[in-house]
Amino acid sequence: MGSSDAAWRDSLRRGVVIPAHPLALDADRRFDERRQRALTRYYAGAGAGGVAVGVHTTQFAIRDPRIGLYRPVLELAADTLRAHPRVVRVAGVVGPTEQAVREAGIARDLGYHCALLSLAALRDETADQLVDHVTEIARTIPVFGFYLQPAVGGRLLSYAFWRRFMEVENVVAVKIAPFNRYQTIDVVRAAAESGRDIALYTGNDDNIVADLLTEHRFDGRSVRIVGGLLGHWACWTRRAVELLDRAHAAGSTLDAAWLREAIEVTDSNAALFDSANAFRGCIAGIHEILRRQGLLAGRWCLDPAEDLSPGQLDEIDRVCRAYPHLADDDFVRQHRDEWLS
Repeated sequence: MGSSDAAWRDSLRRGVVIPAHPLALDADRRFDERRQRALTRYYAGAGAGGVAVGVHTTQFAIRDPRIGLYRPVLELAADTLRAHPRVVRVAGVVGPTEQAVREAGIARDLGYHCALLSLAALRDETADQLVDHVTEIARTIPVFGFYLQPAVGGRLLSYAFWRRFMEVENVVAVKIAPFNRYQTIDVVRAAAESGRDIALYTGNDDNIVADLLTEHRFDGRSVRIVGGLLGHWACWTRRAVELLDRAHAAGSTLDAAWLREAIEVTDSNAALFDSANAFRGCIAGIHEILRRQGLLAGRWCLDPAEDLSPGQLDEIDRVCRAYPHLADDDFVRQHRDEWLS
């Protein structure tokens, strides 16, 4: 293991902010490389310790052969991050084993450190087959596991599966995003009882702050969720970095202000992610904030039918008025022209 390999692994274990990277498009829904690069610069400039590219927030349709953006999008982010070597590069990898191995190879060849591995396409496989799939991908690139909530395409995964998952060589982290306390505990307990130093990251948009503050104890072993890999952190990223720094510093000394902030973050996420409409407007909601800040030219998605849900814009307006301290508008305004140059 080289020093650079040790550095990114140490960052993951310590806990960092990892925004899920959106896709910048122009009004004709063509790839806007200038604004895409500006977004990557924003995340690095805001202090994010990692960036996840080719994930849900980047839009899965980039893999469609008619669109052909999977490799170009990963390549542009990797090229931009050469100026920020400490930022952990995470590539989204999806699909059945043949596709996932191919995507993992692309990510590895482009210099990505690990793959956020979705199991959503393997809905009918047994636990043995899932473990074999993970093991195969881990031979190509270190694996960042992903528990995706069933409401948006994931599948229920038992404690027994996660306990086996934690034993796979070259698994380095897990994003926990079932939006469910019982299932979250399954993953944390499996990590604790494995005895391995696998980094745990929240993807629970409904419980971000509490996840970051909670100490879990199983059989005398203390385990924490050390960071987050979140679409919610694709905007207002500077504030997310400050939040994680404060959570790390808080230790076991907490006050009621944390509980209030936890609700504020969840309320704002409900508006951005369109929880009232089964998350249909979640990508457009992120885009809307980035559009208001001038980082994106519009909130266009690859699918013309994908946009904000009815009433979602009013909800975004409401949370922006209610929680201005969660936004990083001044920070973006100060650096935007530099990032867009």
